[in-house]
Amino acid sequence: MSKKIIMIAGDWNYPKMVYNSLIADFNIEHIIIDRGERTSTMLKRRVKRLGVVHVIGQLLFRIIAVTYINKTSTKRFQEILDANGISETNFPTEKTTEVTSINSDEGRKILKDLNPDIVVIVTTRILSKKTLESIHANFINIHAGITPFYRGLHGAYWSLINKDEEHCGVTVHLVDAGIDTGNILYQDTITDGITPRDNFMSYTYLQLAKALPLLKKAIRDIESNSLTSIANTKEAINNKLFYHPTLWFYLYNRWFRGIK
Repeated sequence: MSKKIIMIAGDWNYPKMVYNSLIADFNIEHIIIDRGERTSTMLKRRVKRLGVVHVIGQLLFRIIAVTYINKTSTKRFQEILDANGISETNFPTEKTTEVTSINSDEGRKILKDLNPDIVVIVTTRILSKKTLESIHANFINIHAGITPFYRGLHGAYWSLINKDEEHCGVTVHLVDAGIDTGNILYQDTITDGITPRDNFMSYTYLQLAKALPLLKKAIRDIESNSLTSIANTKEAINNKLFYHPTLWFYLYNRWFRGIK
């Protein structure tokens, strides 16, 4: 039986690729665009957790290294997308509502009015418990890493740094109020697709290619009332969160270990 599906997403290319893939098989009735957390708020939180020097190193990495990687890897990005039939389609304006925060009263009201059965979360802020409990729906997320081992950001990169190829992959999971702590629906690895041309940014495209079929499986499971999941243990969830590397950490591992 068909279920009512909506998305909560950021307004950039990655969520649009997810949307474009899903509409080939499902009717996405609405997209709520969350404008995202203010950069200053995010930086203050990071400084409190990681320290000023570390956060400066992360900013330098994003300004210098990520800019260079993106400029020199365009062909590899497109090659991955073409090989997996992934393309970017703009969200239809008539199906889109923009909010300052999905965790606001405004955001929760929109959710209640839409009353979906399935909510696909794509690169947005952490949803509060109050927001998750505001409707009776399955909230599903693609996480770019194998949980609970690599929660946070860029799990494929960090698994390679740790020589942990077994956990270099992607997870589709139910969303709870924690950070990538929800019950696991499906997981897969990307190690079989990594080439010498791949790097910190192209891993994300490889992960997306593996995640999209898993996301569709999860949606079909919900529609057929056959959804099963694996709970993360409390002990495993205590693992640390991963963030962007600092510029100096990235350069050392690129030059001396060949991890790009």
